[in-house]
Amino acid sequence: MKFTKMQGCGNDYVYVNCFEEKIDDRPELARRVSNRNYGIGSDGLICICPSEKADFMMDMYNLDGSHSAMCGNGIRCVGKYVYDKGLTDKTEISVESGGKIKKLLLNVENGAVKTVRVDMGEPELRTQFIPLAEHGKSFINRSVIVVDEEYFITAVNVGNPHAVIFVKNVDAVDVDVLGPKIEKHPLFPEGTNTEFVQLVDSNTLKMRVWERGSGETLACGTGATASFVAANLLGHVGDRASVKLRGGELLLEWDKKTNHVYMTGDAVIVFDGELYI
Repeated sequence: MKFTKMQGCGNDYVYVNCFEEKIDDRPELARRVSNRNYGIGSDGLICICPSEKADFMMDMYNLDGSHSAMCGNGIRCVGKYVYDKGLTDKTEISVESGGKIKKLLLNVENGAVKTVRVDMGEPELRTQFIPLAEHGKSFINRSVIVVDEEYFITAVNVGNPHAVIFVKNVDAVDVDVLGPKIEKHPLFPEGTNTEFVQLVDSNTLKMRVWERGSGETLACGTGATASFVAANLLGHVGDRASVKLRGGELLLEWDKKTNHVYMTGDAVIVFDGELYI
């Protein structure tokens, strides 16, 4: 099986062209390729497939084999893959992920995609669609008890559920301990990604993330989007800000006229290879 290892802000996945390759058990392959000792090493597997609704479809699996509806860093790399590998010559494409369509604008330099701007759509704040066990109009800066400690959580869905928590020093957070506790909290019946966010200034956020099904990763595009949305709702930042992650930086913009949030960041091919399966 031919594959390509790619990363966006350090969020790395194994990409497979399913126009050419046939994979019978994608969850098991995701677990295998993700293993950093016995496989390739990645945060998961992304299959690039035909779509009846868009130019391409992204079928994504976390490193534990669980399915994911959306990945901001991953979908940018899909944009680079299909252009750089000659599957399209368009610089504006649509990609289906989790049943929804995302529009991508590819920034091409010297014949290759350098950065990608993704229309992340409208952020979902209604609790039943995040989903939360507690229904209501929204869940913004609400008190939640986790392991006998109080945390103030803002819940947002931007393709998958996110719990955003603002902290004074993000580097001091024990993400490996607190992340899974929030992921499996009864408030989130389907689990959640969790972002720990530090306000640097009125234009900059610093973030660490615990991803549902993957653990702490160097970056999360949907997590950066959710963090930006939460910061904007709480008046910490304006309609444009950068989010600094452990693996890089993303630019977020919220067009209040259309209520769509846009994310811009890099997309990098690490290497191509073949795997015997």
